[in-house]
Amino acid sequence: MANIALNGLVKKYGSTTAVHGIDLQVKDGEFVVLVGPSGCGKSTTLRMIAGLEDISGGTITIDGRVVNEAEPKDRNIAMVFQNYAIYPHMSVAQNIGFGLYTSKLPEHEKKKRIEETAKILGLEKLLDRRPSQLSGGQRQRVAIGRAMVRNPAAFLFDEPLSNLDAQLRTQMRLEIKKLHQRLGTTIVFVTHDQVEAMTMADRIVVMRDGHILQVGTPMELYENPQDIFTARFIGSPTMNLLPAHLAEKAGRTVAEIDGLEASVAVPADYAKAASGSEVFVGVRPHDLVVGAEAGEGSFALSGAVSVVEPLGPETLVHLDVGGTSIIASAPGKVIPQAGQRVTVHATPGSLYLFDKKTERALCRL
Repeated sequence: MANIALNGLVKKYGSTTAVHGIDLQVKDGEFVVLVGPSGCGKSTTLRMIAGLEDISGGTITIDGRVVNEAEPKDRNIAMVFQNYAIYPHMSVAQNIGFGLYTSKLPEHEKKKRIEETAKILGLEKLLDRRPSQLSGGQRQRVAIGRAMVRNPAAFLFDEPLSNLDAQLRTQMRLEIKKLHQRLGTTIVFVTHDQVEAMTMADRIVVMRDGHILQVGTPMELYENPQDIFTARFIGSPTMNLLPAHLAEKAGRTVAEIDGLEASVAVPADYAKAASGSEVFVGVRPHDLVVGAEAGEGSFALSGAVSVVEPLGPETLVHLDVGGTSIIASAPGKVIPQAGQRVTVHATPGSLYLFDKKTERALCRL
């Protein structure tokens, strides 16, 4: 196992900067997920750690050793790619053992490692098959096996599940997580899927335009996003944002929702911290409930139902609220009709206030 440290890491392609001097510490045995939209620099960062991309500035340290100039084979890490990168003319056993062919291990030891790895991944009965005879999930396990068999200090995964269908993706998420719990090896995992990030990571690194926006556990990012991008990227369905403005009302500061007769009290210190009067009030769909009883200090909105999405245990309800489209939730057996007017409530503490100009989070309300 190994810790990985990135210090001031930069990657430039000519005059274009893809990664802007990022800092990140990955602890020994930790499962860290880099998440963000396409082009945010997450795969480039992973490839620099692997040694597949030259760095333009900063340092990469693996297990206390600076590896800026080290060849990929000398970094004691293994990478699993999106397209599996397994050889179609080789058997499962040959693919798994490919990384051992140039090692000085005796043949019986190589065979033992291949068989042990195959058993861990449930491939022991498929060792003689070719990749064309395997399912997508089995091929991905072969690719993971080829990485595992070398006993690397760290695994790097570059969107390994994106080519799988939804059911296989869920299954492979569980298998990779179980594998990490069993081996305890450091993992850096890249994905654009926030559900993968939330369900697998010890910590999530949110990236945008080559910058790290926030690092934290899944629940830290979900409960306390530091900016609008993170708030909307983490959590599904995405957070609702209601345009609002700060105003004085009855001797206190409130955020008045634009176009609606709705407002929420804002602590004076946080109102002063805003760069102007324009703000957003954020609320997650699961905290905005149709048919909930109005409690003391609860936040209420009314709107016309445009679309409903029954999901079994809950129903997602899309509403038009003063010209703004929002998503609320309802118990599974409560399915409003399109065109019906409903009221939704959110409890105190479930609202977020964001500065419109800087997009930074100000406080919970």
